[in-house]
Amino acid sequence: MFYHLYELNHAALAPLRASTEAVRRFYGDPQNPMSQTVFGKTLAAGLEVFERATRRYAKPEFGLNETIINGNPVAVTEDVVWSRPFCNVVRFVRQGEEASMDHPRILLVAPMSGHYATLLRGTVEALLPHADLYITDWTDARIVPVTEGAFDLDDYIDYVIAMLHALGSQTHVVAVCQPSVPVLAAVAIMEAARDPLSPASMTLMGGPIDTRINPTAVNAMAQDRPLSWFKDNVVMSVPWPHPGYMRPVYPGFLQLSGFMSMNLDRHLTAHREFFDQLVENDGESAERHREFYDEYLAVMDLTAEFYLQTVDTVFIRHALPKGEMMHRGMPVDTTAIRDVALMTVEGGNDDISGLGQTEASHHLCPNIPNGKRLHYVQPDVGHYGVFNGSRFRQDIAPRIIAFARKHSNAQK
Repeated sequence: MFYHLYELNHAALAPLRASTEAVRRFYGDPQNPMSQTVFGKTLAAGLEVFERATRRYAKPEFGLNETIINGNPVAVTEDVVWSRPFCNVVRFVRQGEEASMDHPRILLVAPMSGHYATLLRGTVEALLPHADLYITDWTDARIVPVTEGAFDLDDYIDYVIAMLHALGSQTHVVAVCQPSVPVLAAVAIMEAARDPLSPASMTLMGGPIDTRINPTAVNAMAQDRPLSWFKDNVVMSVPWPHPGYMRPVYPGFLQLSGFMSMNLDRHLTAHREFFDQLVENDGESAERHREFYDEYLAVMDLTAEFYLQTVDTVFIRHALPKGEMMHRGMPVDTTAIRDVALMTVEGGNDDISGLGQTEASHHLCPNIPNGKRLHYVQPDVGHYGVFNGSRFRQDIAPRIIAFARKHSNAQK
């Protein structure tokens, strides 16, 4: 019912948003003399803040049409190379001779935790000049008809294995945050089966491998509530007329509200500064605000079964680090991993996945030789800085590429 009220409220505001945008355009038009007055600037700024605060943000585009390889511009196009109802794998195809260089093939597994894969645009941009890059583009559960069936954590693991099979041998898998657990489980399953298409290396970044270590506010919230609480309070059915009508989901707007409430003062300050920037005609700063929140406020729904199984397995029971995680009724044995190189990356100030939670994967994989291991902590960055921003571009991305190159020709 709450989801239906959310949709009703959004629909009820549509006429007001439309009239607000019309008035904003009128007072913001440079040809209107009023646009140069304090009254006109203040009114236009207030109306834009209101319109953006009440808007539903569509899935963003990656918009990466070019990269630079060895100082030369190279055109980039997107190609869907693998597709199932809940995910597409998108390849960033680099055109021309420069793109034919022997670069490692990397599957970048994006989080399925409320935001779209485009949240990793900066990650893609930094890796693209040095890798044949693929990314998981997860589908908003709200648009997947119930006739396509369910999708849970076991299905997620199956998807990762199928993707690695499709991409072939000598693929390197990089998991950002949430997928660290299912990627580690998928690799363990493949190694236990002596799968010849196991990845050459896996890199886990800011992932909740063992949330008992340095628990954060997010970890504590999950730990302090029984699974029944999540079923009763955050699982809802998709309302009509969305294609996924009647599918039980964890709505993206709930995930977003949770994240924003953790830093509410910061978001309120950012919007107040945005208003001032509009009044003062600080176009560059205002555009940076728009770009960030166009991405941050674009959210997707998760299937209820995936969300609940993840909460139970990762955050309540800590099944993987305890050696109790199951997949399709079979135990996930991380000690079976022997030939896949392992790199972990953490942020020194991460308030989502606490310091040490990702590093724990090394202790769970004791049979990986020391020469195939690397752990790196980036000082003075939070969760977002683990996979984006200047520190990622300068310090983390080069290490990921170097690690993949080092283990590209390893014999299995």
